[in-house]
Amino acid sequence: MPSLSNPVKAVFFDLGWTLVYPPSGDWEFTEPAKKLFRWDVYATLPEERRVQGRKAAYDTFRPRHKMATLEEEYQQNLDYYGEIARLFPELGATRQNIEVAALEKVYQPQHTFGIFQDALSTLQALRGRYKLGVISDTWPSIRPVLDAFGLTPYFDCFTFSFELGCFKPDRRMYEDALAKMGLPPEECAFIDDGVKNLQGAQAAGIQPVLITAKPGAEECPPGMASIQTISGILELLA
Repeated sequence: MPSLSNPVKAVFFDLGWTLVYPPSGDWEFTEPAKKLFRWDVYATLPEERRVQGRKAAYDTFRPRHKMATLEEEYQQNLDYYGEIARLFPELGATRQNIEVAALEKVYQPQHTFGIFQDALSTLQALRGRYKLGVISDTWPSIRPVLDAFGLTPYFDCFTFSFELGCFKPDRRMYEDALAKMGLPPEECAFIDDGVKNLQGAQAAGIQPVLITAKPGAEECPPGMASIQTISGILELLA
Protein backbone atom coordinates (compact mmCIF):
# COMPACT_ATOMS: atom_id res chain seq x y z
CA MET A 1 0.00 0.00 0.00
CA PRO A 2 1.43 3.42 -0.94
CA SER A 3 2.49 5.54 2.01
CA LEU A 4 3.53 9.11 2.67
CA SER A 5 7.10 10.30 2.54
CA ASN A 6 8.72 11.68 5.64
CA PRO A 7 8.67 14.15 7.10
CA VAL A 8 5.03 15.24 7.03
CA LYS A 9 4.67 18.32 9.17
CA ALA A 10 1.24 19.53 8.06
CA VAL A 11 -2.04 17.99 6.91
CA PHE A 12 -4.61 19.76 4.76
CA PHE A 13 -8.21 18.51 4.78
CA ASP A 14 -11.01 18.82 2.31
CA LEU A 15 -14.35 19.19 4.10
CA GLY A 16 -17.10 17.45 2.10
CA TRP A 17 -16.94 13.65 2.34
CA THR A 18 -13.76 14.03 4.41
CA LEU A 19 -14.77 15.60 7.72
CA VAL A 20 -18.44 16.33 6.99
CA TYR A 21 -21.10 14.80 4.74
CA PRO A 22 -24.63 15.63 3.47
CA PRO A 23 -27.20 13.63 5.48
CA SER A 24 -29.52 13.68 2.45
CA GLY A 25 -26.73 12.38 0.21
CA ASP A 26 -26.92 15.59 -1.86
CA TRP A 27 -25.09 18.84 -1.15
CA GLU A 28 -27.64 21.04 -2.92
CA PHE A 29 -30.83 19.33 -1.82
CA THR A 30 -31.55 18.61 1.83
CA GLU A 31 -34.46 16.32 2.71
CA PRO A 32 -36.81 19.31 3.19
CA ALA A 33 -35.66 20.74 -0.16
CA LYS A 34 -36.27 17.40 -1.87
CA LYS A 35 -39.88 17.53 -0.68
CA LEU A 36 -40.25 21.09 -1.97
CA PHE A 37 -38.91 20.06 -5.37
CA ARG A 38 -40.85 16.77 -5.56
CA TRP A 39 -37.85 14.47 -5.62
CA ASP A 40 -40.12 11.50 -6.30
CA VAL A 41 -40.91 13.06 -9.68
CA TYR A 42 -37.28 14.08 -10.25
CA ALA A 43 -36.19 10.45 -9.80
CA THR A 44 -38.38 9.38 -12.73
CA LEU A 45 -36.69 11.72 -15.23
CA PRO A 46 -34.02 10.38 -17.61
CA GLU A 47 -30.62 10.22 -15.91
CA GLU A 48 -28.79 12.06 -18.69
CA ARG A 49 -31.22 14.95 -18.46
CA ARG A 50 -30.87 15.10 -14.68
CA VAL A 51 -27.07 15.13 -14.88
CA GLN A 52 -26.96 17.79 -17.59
CA GLY A 53 -29.56 19.94 -15.84
CA ARG A 54 -27.83 19.82 -12.48
CA LYS A 55 -24.51 20.71 -14.11
CA ALA A 56 -26.04 23.62 -16.00
CA ALA A 57 -27.61 24.98 -12.80
CA TYR A 58 -24.40 24.50 -10.81
CA ASP A 59 -22.39 26.30 -13.48
CA THR A 60 -24.28 29.49 -12.59
CA PHE A 61 -22.04 29.65 -9.49
CA ARG A 62 -18.73 29.56 -11.27
CA PRO A 63 -18.40 32.96 -12.97
CA ARG A 64 -19.23 34.84 -9.73
CA HIS A 65 -18.04 32.51 -7.04
CA LYS A 66 -15.91 35.08 -5.22
CA MET A 67 -18.02 36.47 -2.39
CA ALA A 68 -17.86 37.48 1.24
CA THR A 69 -21.35 37.50 2.73
CA LEU A 70 -24.25 35.18 3.42
CA GLU A 71 -26.51 37.52 1.48
CA GLU A 72 -24.41 37.05 -1.65
CA GLU A 73 -24.59 33.29 -1.14
CA TYR A 74 -28.35 33.51 -0.69
CA GLN A 75 -28.76 35.41 -3.95
CA GLN A 76 -26.71 32.80 -5.81
CA ASN A 77 -28.77 29.99 -4.34
CA LEU A 78 -31.94 31.77 -5.43
CA ASP A 79 -30.54 31.68 -8.95
CA TYR A 80 -29.51 28.03 -8.62
CA TYR A 81 -32.89 26.76 -7.41
CA GLY A 82 -34.62 29.05 -9.89
CA GLU A 83 -32.63 27.44 -12.69
CA ILE A 84 -33.53 23.97 -11.40
CA ALA A 85 -37.20 24.97 -11.43
CA ARG A 86 -36.86 26.28 -15.00
CA LEU A 87 -34.98 23.26 -16.33
CA PHE A 88 -37.31 20.76 -14.65
CA PRO A 89 -40.81 22.22 -14.91
CA GLU A 90 -42.28 18.80 -14.04
CA LEU A 91 -41.27 19.44 -10.43
CA GLY A 92 -43.79 22.25 -10.14
CA ALA A 93 -41.48 24.35 -7.93
CA THR A 94 -42.97 27.73 -7.03
CA ARG A 95 -41.16 30.97 -6.24
CA GLN A 96 -41.87 30.30 -2.58
CA ASN A 97 -40.31 26.83 -2.87
CA ILE A 98 -37.20 28.41 -4.39
CA GLU A 99 -36.91 31.03 -1.64
CA VAL A 100 -37.42 28.51 1.18
CA ALA A 101 -34.78 26.15 -0.25
CA ALA A 102 -32.27 29.00 -0.61
CA LEU A 103 -32.94 30.31 2.89
CA GLU A 104 -32.51 26.87 4.42
CA LYS A 105 -29.31 26.16 2.47
CA VAL A 106 -27.63 29.36 3.65
CA TYR A 107 -29.15 30.16 7.03
CA GLN A 108 -30.12 26.71 8.37
CA PRO A 109 -27.13 24.56 7.36
CA GLN A 110 -27.83 21.94 10.05
CA HIS A 111 -29.86 20.11 7.39
CA THR A 112 -27.00 20.26 4.89
CA PHE A 113 -24.13 18.97 7.02
CA GLY A 114 -23.40 16.04 9.28
CA ILE A 115 -20.01 15.31 10.84
CA PHE A 116 -18.27 11.96 10.54
CA GLN A 117 -18.10 10.29 13.94
CA ASP A 118 -14.30 9.94 13.87
CA ALA A 119 -13.62 13.50 12.67
CA LEU A 120 -13.17 15.22 16.02
CA SER A 121 -11.19 12.39 17.60
CA THR A 122 -8.85 12.35 14.60
CA LEU A 123 -8.26 16.09 14.79
CA GLN A 124 -7.67 15.81 18.52
CA ALA A 125 -5.03 13.14 17.92
CA LEU A 126 -3.29 15.24 15.27
CA ARG A 127 -3.46 18.64 16.94
CA GLY A 128 -0.11 19.61 18.43
CA ARG A 129 1.77 16.99 16.43
CA TYR A 130 1.05 18.50 13.01
CA LYS A 131 -0.08 21.82 11.64
CA LEU A 132 -3.59 21.48 10.22
CA GLY A 133 -5.36 23.33 7.44
CA VAL A 134 -8.44 23.22 5.20
CA ILE A 135 -8.63 23.43 1.40
CA SER A 136 -12.29 23.37 0.39
CA ASP A 137 -14.67 24.35 -2.39
CA THR A 138 -17.38 25.97 -0.31
CA TRP A 139 -19.43 29.07 0.54
CA PRO A 140 -19.55 31.66 3.38
CA SER A 141 -22.10 29.61 5.36
CA ILE A 142 -19.37 27.05 6.09
CA ARG A 143 -17.89 29.23 8.83
CA PRO A 144 -20.84 28.93 11.27
CA VAL A 145 -21.01 25.22 10.42
CA LEU A 146 -17.39 24.68 11.44
CA ASP A 147 -18.01 26.67 14.61
CA ALA A 148 -21.14 24.66 15.44
CA PHE A 149 -19.30 21.34 15.06
CA GLY A 150 -16.36 22.61 17.13
CA LEU A 151 -13.94 22.15 14.23
CA THR A 152 -12.61 25.71 13.85
CA PRO A 153 -10.10 25.71 16.74
CA TYR A 154 -8.22 22.69 15.38
CA PHE A 155 -7.01 24.46 12.24
CA ASP A 156 -4.11 26.80 11.67
CA CYS A 157 -5.33 28.10 8.31
CA PHE A 158 -8.22 27.93 5.85
CA THR A 159 -8.34 28.17 2.06
CA PHE A 160 -11.92 28.55 0.84
CA SER A 161 -12.86 28.74 -2.83
CA PHE A 162 -15.35 31.55 -2.28
CA GLU A 163 -12.55 33.79 -0.99
CA LEU A 164 -10.35 33.21 -4.05
CA GLY A 165 -13.11 32.92 -6.65
CA CYS A 166 -11.85 29.61 -8.04
CA PHE A 167 -12.32 25.90 -7.43
CA LYS A 168 -9.94 22.97 -7.02
CA PRO A 169 -7.88 21.86 -8.87
CA ASP A 170 -7.00 25.47 -9.72
CA ARG A 171 -3.39 25.90 -8.63
CA ARG A 172 -4.24 29.11 -6.77
CA MET A 173 -6.07 27.06 -4.14
CA TYR A 174 -2.94 25.10 -3.24
CA GLU A 175 -0.60 28.07 -3.47
CA ASP A 176 -2.83 30.04 -1.08
CA ALA A 177 -2.90 27.13 1.37
CA LEU A 178 0.86 26.65 1.26
CA ALA A 179 1.52 30.36 1.72
CA LYS A 180 -0.70 30.39 4.82
CA MET A 181 0.83 27.19 6.20
CA GLY A 182 4.39 28.44 5.70
CA LEU A 183 5.89 25.02 4.95
CA PRO A 184 7.40 23.45 1.82
CA PRO A 185 4.79 21.48 -0.15
CA GLU A 186 6.66 18.19 0.22
CA GLU A 187 6.18 18.44 3.99
CA CYS A 188 2.40 18.69 3.57
CA ALA A 189 -0.27 16.07 2.87
CA PHE A 190 -3.75 16.72 1.52
CA ILE A 191 -6.82 14.51 2.04
CA ASP A 192 -9.65 14.79 -0.49
CA ASP A 193 -12.31 12.54 -2.04
CA GLY A 194 -11.62 13.79 -5.59
CA VAL A 195 -8.78 12.36 -7.67
CA LYS A 196 -8.51 15.48 -9.86
CA ASN A 197 -8.26 17.67 -6.78
CA LEU A 198 -5.47 15.47 -5.44
CA GLN A 199 -3.65 15.46 -8.74
CA GLY A 200 -3.78 19.26 -8.65
CA ALA A 201 -2.27 19.20 -5.17
CA GLN A 202 0.36 16.72 -6.29
CA ALA A 203 1.31 19.01 -9.18
CA ALA A 204 1.92 21.71 -6.56
CA GLY A 205 4.23 19.33 -4.67
CA ILE A 206 1.79 18.30 -1.92
CA GLN A 207 1.48 14.62 -0.98
CA PRO A 208 -2.02 13.36 -1.92
CA VAL A 209 -4.29 11.05 0.10
CA LEU A 210 -7.59 9.82 -1.36
CA ILE A 211 -10.40 9.25 1.15
CA THR A 212 -13.07 6.77 0.04
CA ALA A 213 -15.82 7.39 2.62
CA LYS A 214 -18.21 8.64 -0.07
CA PRO A 215 -20.61 6.03 -1.50
CA GLY A 216 -19.37 5.09 -4.95
CA ALA A 217 -15.96 6.58 -4.22
CA GLU A 218 -13.46 7.04 -7.03
CA GLU A 219 -10.88 4.36 -7.63
CA CYS A 220 -7.47 5.21 -6.23
CA PRO A 221 -4.80 5.73 -8.93
CA PRO A 222 -1.68 3.56 -8.73
CA GLY A 223 0.90 4.96 -6.34
CA MET A 224 -1.50 7.28 -4.48
CA ALA A 225 -2.08 6.75 -0.76
CA SER A 226 -5.67 6.16 0.32
CA ILE A 227 -7.76 5.80 3.48
CA GLN A 228 -11.35 4.63 3.99
CA THR A 229 -12.30 7.03 6.79
CA ILE A 230 -10.60 10.09 8.21
CA SER A 231 -9.15 8.23 11.20
CA GLY A 232 -7.11 6.20 8.70
CA ILE A 233 -4.73 9.14 8.38
CA LEU A 234 -3.40 8.34 11.86
CA GLU A 235 -2.13 4.94 10.74
CA LEU A 236 -0.84 6.35 7.46
CA LEU A 237 1.18 9.02 9.23
CA ALA A 238 2.49 6.52 11.77
